Amino acid sequence: MSFDGYGPEFPTPGVPTPVPTESERIARMRAAGVDEEYWDWMGPHGTSAMSAKLGLKFVEMSPERLVATVPVGGNEQNAGLFHGGGHFVLAETLGSIAAIFHVRANLGWDRQVVGTELSATHHRAATSGLVWGTCTPLNLGKQLTVHEIVMRDDQHRRLSTARMTNMILAPRD
Repeated sequence: MSFDGYGPEFPTPGVPTPVPTESERIARMRAAGVDEEYWDWMGPHGTSAMSAKLGLKFVEMSPERLVATVPVGGNEQNAGLFHGGGHFVLAETLGSIAAIFHVRANLGWDRQVVGTELSATHHRAATSGLVWGTCTPLNLGKQLTVHEIVMRDDQHRRLSTARMTNMILAPRD
């Protein structure tokens, strides 16, 4: 099998991912384990192309707590360790969706959120199995949310700790 870097899984650089049809969007969410009750909250793409590339799967979803996994295999850096960027993609995905859940479930608003800060500390490496991300709120406001995302390995050892701040956008005219 040859690899030229492009194709359905690796689109041409610089070209935005097309918005899927509704049936494709639903298929993406099903494949990622998104609970059906949250499909309307997941935006036009359902789940992100980046999350799909990493193999992110949701295990638990609620406005109070999100849990998802990403396989180490296929997401290693050149030394064979789970890539640090994988930690960030997992953390940002969970933190962003958690902020949306807060806005929808707790505030009853239909507003967008944008990440304004993401930081992480790496504690140990993973070389196999799954990386488990658990996202819980630290502060839930009407303008900002702050969530902690802890990544662990299959043996429940802490791999990294991230903190994400999201701004809740005001409605636009």
